[in-house]
Amino acid sequence: MRETYPTDLSDAQWIHLQPYLPTPKAEGRPRTHSLRDVLDAIFYVLKSGCHWRLLPHDFPPWSTVYYHFRRFRLSGLWSLILKGLHAAERKRVGKDPQPTAAIMDSQSVKNVEESSYPSGYDAHKNLKGRKRHLLVDTLGLPLSIYVSSAGVQDRVGAECLLAGMKALLPRLKKIWADGAYTGEKLARWCKEQGRWELEIVERSSADTEGFAVLPHRWIVERTFGWLMRNRRLSKDYERRVQSSESFMEVAMIRLIMKRLARGV
Repeated sequence: MRETYPTDLSDAQWIHLQPYLPTPKAEGRPRTHSLRDVLDAIFYVLKSGCHWRLLPHDFPPWSTVYYHFRRFRLSGLWSLILKGLHAAERKRVGKDPQPTAAIMDSQSVKNVEESSYPSGYDAHKNLKGRKRHLLVDTLGLPLSIYVSSAGVQDRVGAECLLAGMKALLPRLKKIWADGAYTGEKLARWCKEQGRWELEIVERSSADTEGFAVLPHRWIVERTFGWLMRNRRLSKDYERRVQSSESFMEVAMIRLIMKRLARGV
């Protein structure tokens, strides 16, 4: 038995997560390390921002932990877990599992040497790195995640973010976004692809100076704030953008599990 870390799963959180995890196969060599210990190690990496190889020795070997993280990414299991927990959280607060409205935005973050490709320059933010595109519901929980070079325009990233979402979000009718998504071309594309109404929430003339909370847009900004509480997401450290997307999913899985376990 090892001493617990603040990032370890509680028994209540494990109960909510366990149904979505693969069960051990009847044949073959039994697991040497429990899946719960492996997930505790992944959450430790996410929160602390440490390298895989710098995991404390009381966790399973870093190669085992990374193997499961990568296997979940390649199989799409992180996305499936997030989708299941997202529906459970919406039911808990009295909402339909399928949202009718969403908010879209992007965030540019710096990269490091390992994540130098793909990367680009965001002239608006004066920043070199990658860009996180996010579509969230009115609770601030992600519906779609896409990571690109920071040089990709928001309107182009929006099409990648929303591509194929009509089948996954059949009740979605309205999407709010900021001025970076202005343009008849994108609005027409949204109508054609999913019959979505794209509404641009602009700053009024009275809000030109100082900070102002804008309707709907603050929800997705808060979600980016939640993500940045995890040091692994303070920059983009991943070699592959798919790993960046997976770590964002893991962060939101952790957040939703805490809510479900507390029941508040």
